[in-house]
Amino acid sequence: MRRPGGSDSDRTLVATRAGGPGGSPPRTASRPEARWLDTPDDAPSQIVLAFDDNRLASLLFGHYGQNLALVERRLEIVAEQRGNHVTLEGQREACDQARHVLETLYARLKKGGEIAPGDVEGVLREAASQGFLFDFDPATKKQSFDEIQLRRRPVRARTAAQDAYIRALKRHTLVFGVGPAGTGKTWLAVAYAVHLLERRVVDKIILSRPAVEAGERLGFLPGDMKEKVDPYLRPIYDALHDLMDRAFVERAMTSGEIEIAPLAFMRGRTLANACVILDEAQNTTSMQMKMFLTRLGENSHMIVTGDPSQIDLPPGQTSGLAEAVALLSHVEGVEVCHFAAADVVRHELVGRIVAAYDGKAASARARAEARANEVAGAVEAPPR
Repeated sequence: MRRPGGSDSDRTLVATRAGGPGGSPPRTASRPEARWLDTPDDAPSQIVLAFDDNRLASLLFGHYGQNLALVERRLEIVAEQRGNHVTLEGQREACDQARHVLETLYARLKKGGEIAPGDVEGVLREAASQGFLFDFDPATKKQSFDEIQLRRRPVRARTAAQDAYIRALKRHTLVFGVGPAGTGKTWLAVAYAVHLLERRVVDKIILSRPAVEAGERLGFLPGDMKEKVDPYLRPIYDALHDLMDRAFVERAMTSGEIEIAPLAFMRGRTLANACVILDEAQNTTSMQMKMFLTRLGENSHMIVTGDPSQIDLPPGQTSGLAEAVALLSHVEGVEVCHFAAADVVRHELVGRIVAAYDGKAASARARAEARANEVAGAVEAPPR
């Protein structure tokens, strides 16, 4: 098959999951058969992939082909689907990376897993970090991005920053996750806490968050203490219900294995045999952060997450998160993981929104520094 308007120098790879070309008997290898014509590396390329399970192929391509469309946009190729076949056209390295993505996701489906657009994005980023992957074999290749094993399903890192975050959680007692919204800081922290609880490494999970309104005055909330703080902890509840069975979450909260502890009520406690998560830590004061960090007890893990660009403290109040990161980044046993707009794993528009706001903040800082330099220069200039 040739690209429309292409030349005879076009490079073509034919691959199939069911068997070799020309109706040959099915192959036992998990990889499709592949063959490239001897043409220049920068020549246009074409790959034809055929998957033997129509149901899994449909899940792989996504609803109305949305997964294929995402691969097309990210790698700037053309992906044409016909039944359980897909033809990839574009530059050779881009086609190889697209093939890597589809092979990885198909192998995950064959093992009984599920895929979502976010998983496609994660494998795309993994492929980009690994470079040229013509010899990729999903059956034997070790995952380059780390993962957290849960009873319900494994949680895999989708970006290099998330991979470093998961590895830090496994190695260090106190981990700070600092970065913009949508990078998975809280979700992965809850996943790791659930992992520790399921394996009885810890006896309980303690979830805390400062009760600071995001620029609004909500007034006094009705109900008991749990009902008062529930609105502030809703993102953590959502993560728990996504990672654990809802009935188990309710039982664990009733038995105290999962505890909601308002930050103001943490003073005086020693948190032993627990995984403690402090979310939205940018809204803690210096005194609150010191109080929280000194609650750490024997066999405990502590995870602190926050976004320094969304501080809701009164003007002039120093954020406890910024101070703690500056003071503790080089302390043994403490790890600080930074996320950026490129690590956003929510809707792709969120990453562009974060980048736009970051650009505005950087411009403001540059103007402020320029004005400060002008003032300093005027002061230092000798009088005439």
